Amino acid sequence: MGQQAAFRLFSVLVGLAGLSACTPPAAVDSPMAAPPAVVRPVTRTPPPAAEPTPPVSAESAALKIYYQRLQNDLLTQGLLRADGGGPDTPFTDTMLARNFVRIALFDEYVSDGDFLRAQATESRLRRWDQPVRMAVEFGPSVPAAKRVRDRASVAAFAGRLSRVSGLPIRMTDNDANYHVLFLSEDDRAGYERRLRELVPGITGSSLRAIMNLPRDQLCIVIAFSEGNSASYAKAVAVIRAEHPDMLTLSCIHEELAQGLGLANDSPEARPSIFNDDEEFGLLTTHDELLLKMLYDKRFSTGMTPAEAAPIAQEMARELIGGAS
Repeated sequence: MGQQAAFRLFSVLVGLAGLSACTPPAAVDSPMAAPPAVVRPVTRTPPPAAEPTPPVSAESAALKIYYQRLQNDLLTQGLLRADGGGPDTPFTDTMLARNFVRIALFDEYVSDGDFLRAQATESRLRRWDQPVRMAVEFGPSVPAAKRVRDRASVAAFAGRLSRVSGLPIRMTDNDANYHVLFLSEDDRAGYERRLRELVPGITGSSLRAIMNLPRDQLCIVIAFSEGNSASYAKAVAVIRAEHPDMLTLSCIHEELAQGLGLANDSPEARPSIFNDDEEFGLLTTHDELLLKMLYDKRFSTGMTPAEAAPIAQEMARELIGGAS
């Protein structure tokens, strides 16, 4: 889905008006009608005004319909599986090792002047050698309920990634180095300045990849190294706010995991989210093993495919064994 290179709480105030009992007048010889009760207006505190939602452009509204139909189509076809793989998706240690090399030691995109072009290219082993401080940010168009849901999804998945990889990952609102942005088409159009703040010195190709996201690209993550280092220092993931729930969750899984160093996709990887066939929508058992391998201390950040391949094979045999 992507390339390398979810809160507002409100309360409702309810006013309760009490009825006061009136003392009846003393009895007299001739009957008289009781005076009418005096009704005093009850003063109620108005509820706080809801935060206005910016108007949605026709383009963003059309995208929301498009992605809902896309999700429906994929689910109807039995795709976007969330079962993690099973008896119908067996894999051997040799397959796991091969998939690791193809996914962790190749880049999915290359820089072509001011643009990023899809082309699997041999790279070095890239990963984080420092704790990840992850922050979630929303564009103005994202409704409050969606913010709560998506923030919770990111936090839960970040905890899973940390447990599997052993890499310290925590959520924060300050001094983040991994930014997860939920932006609609309208939000993203005005986000260039913010992106430059998040990643000082961001290249033109990376900026254009985010700002000019084509319709068939559901989400994107770009991880940044410092200088010639293969060690990541920053990452920015952008997820379309127009997505329905399952596509949103699928983007969270794939982009956040790719931003840890599993940069490429492979048509041979199965069961895996790192495969553009969309069979699996959520991180699989196979993918968890890839993450575990990536952050194993037997690897060194910056290794070439030739250096990493025999170590990957050894790890794969330890993890699952079985025939090759």
